[in-house]
Amino acid sequence: MIALLLALGSSLAYGCADFLGGLGARKAHVLRTVMIAAPASLAVELLLWPVLGATFSAGAIGWGAASGVASAAAFALLYRTLAIGPMTVLSPITALVSAVLPAGVGLLQGEHLGLAGLLGLPLALVAVVLVSAGHGTGSARPSRTAVLLAFGAGAAIALQLIFLHQAPSDSGVAPLIIGRTVSSAVTLVAAGLMYRKLGSERPAYAMSAAAGVLDSVANLLFLLAARSGDLAVVAVITALYPAGTVLLARSVLAERIHRGQLVGLGAAAVAVSLLALT
Repeated sequence: MIALLLALGSSLAYGCADFLGGLGARKAHVLRTVMIAAPASLAVELLLWPVLGATFSAGAIGWGAASGVASAAAFALLYRTLAIGPMTVLSPITALVSAVLPAGVGLLQGEHLGLAGLLGLPLALVAVVLVSAGHGTGSARPSRTAVLLAFGAGAAIALQLIFLHQAPSDSGVAPLIIGRTVSSAVTLVAAGLMYRKLGSERPAYAMSAAAGVLDSVANLLFLLAARSGDLAVVAVITALYPAGTVLLARSVLAERIHRGQLVGLGAAAVAVSLLALT
């Protein structure tokens, strides 16, 4: 039950971070937004070091660095995917892949689910697709390149979660610190190489920093959830992060929640209840 609550918290934090990051990216080039978010995220993890501890063993450094590379790849592929569009088709693909791969790894590693879990897990996967799909899905047809990029983005997100899960359970926040340092370095190098293409718009500093802080909170909650529960369940619940983005868009931007998304939110609630009984 604790793992389930932590995974729900991680999902909500990821959804809020994506919402704020998306708003920030509307005001300036996305790399300018990330250049603010990444240091803010790293600062949070460094502040958590004295509280939660960090053991920089070979395993923590190796898996943390791998998660950082995967995180940077996920960022690049995700935004390239959404830039090509249509988002209403590609976003569900990305979310579904990011849920299925870690769940599969968890089951292959010997995790077992009861009857409620066997019912709740596929229902949660359906909810991921419904919640992240917007209006007009049936009318838009993505290119083969866009679909491949969406699968790649989902796989990169999944790898980031899997690598964090593989880090030693007694390493504290060391994998997060290493991972964020690596992903920040990759992002800053990319921004330096593309400096002339970033434009002159000033980023939304507060919004971008808040997105980075929430992303760190999401990573921490996922790590704690994966250490105290099954990866198969935790990853799928975490992949419900589009629900937070959808609800914020409705509350802040007055965007309409479509019928399919409402069904997805209901399915998510039922799935979480079933998984809680596992």
